[in-house]
Amino acid sequence: MVQMGEDTLLAVKDLKVWFSLKRGLLDSLRGKPQLYVHAVDGISFDVKKKETFCLVGESGCGKTTTGKAILRLVPITGGNAYFKPKPEILEELEKEGVEPIDNGIVDLASIPPNKFKPLRRDLQIVYQDPFGSLNPRYRVRDTLEEALIVHGIGETREERENIIATVLEKVKMTPVEDFIDRYPHQLSGGQRQRVAIARALILNPSLIVADEPVSMLDVSIRAEILELFNILQEDLGVSFIFITHDLAVARYVCHRIAVMYLGKIVELGDAREVIANPLHPYTKALVAAIPDPKPENRLVVREVPIIGEVPNAIFIPPGCRFHPRCIYYNKQPTPKLKQKCPAEEPPFKEVEPGRHTACWMYD
Repeated sequence: MVQMGEDTLLAVKDLKVWFSLKRGLLDSLRGKPQLYVHAVDGISFDVKKKETFCLVGESGCGKTTTGKAILRLVPITGGNAYFKPKPEILEELEKEGVEPIDNGIVDLASIPPNKFKPLRRDLQIVYQDPFGSLNPRYRVRDTLEEALIVHGIGETREERENIIATVLEKVKMTPVEDFIDRYPHQLSGGQRQRVAIARALILNPSLIVADEPVSMLDVSIRAEILELFNILQEDLGVSFIFITHDLAVARYVCHRIAVMYLGKIVELGDAREVIANPLHPYTKALVAAIPDPKPENRLVVREVPIIGEVPNAIFIPPGCRFHPRCIYYNKQPTPKLKQKCPAEEPPFKEVEPGRHTACWMYD
């Protein structure tokens, strides 16, 4: 039996995504062990209805892989992703022979790929690069109509045109007739990203994975797109998994933040609390790296509590995977930290109400 709250839409439990490395003939003959890239290495979190849940961290920490694994765009090595689809989606899944686990809950990790199509209507993604994610040969009309045709929505061309016009108005692409017949190269970066958002919204999903949707946009456009996400969530009740490396963006748009490092979640909590009072040394380093908007403070040198480079995701450091870069361990370790950090992986546990972290300083 799966325990999920009434307001919980998605519950990820011990999710793992490992990518195997190819071995040469000699390595196989010599019996060398198979090596894996531990992209996501056992993480757990939940996403509530009408919530923006943030995954933050530096490049290579596993944020994007987590989002793609939930959508089954990459193979899942282990763990579960429990999801509550809409009743009509659940009905279609049952026709395909997929039975809910409990009370309308399905496990995204266990559904066969050939039976996953109904869930594509309820799970969508907005990619980082709006130009690369749009077919350059498709007009805006064709890009949006394709999803409707694939899922059999709209019996006539006129009905589909009405749906397309409605979703373009929602993403502020008005007047619609000025944009509907344009190709991607005829749009600005912000307009292309609005089309990408419209494509995700047109199937009326419950959950959208937004993979760094503003990182390639001009600063002047970012605020407009972020505000659009807030408006759409308020109007449509959609939930977002918002992936970003920019904590300033996360603070503006997210309700809760999960900080990832080398395939693990090291801190989770309310967005403003995590940024105002970070607990984990890695989170402190990310917060310290946020530029200070005050001109008088821009020349002040601030010590960032982090050293060295990110370890190889193939050869994970023993114990706490952050300890080789942790300034608290490397400069002034207490006897307890000196003993435990390199030897034992810290448990991920609640240290304050609603605040979770994985650090021996809070054991």
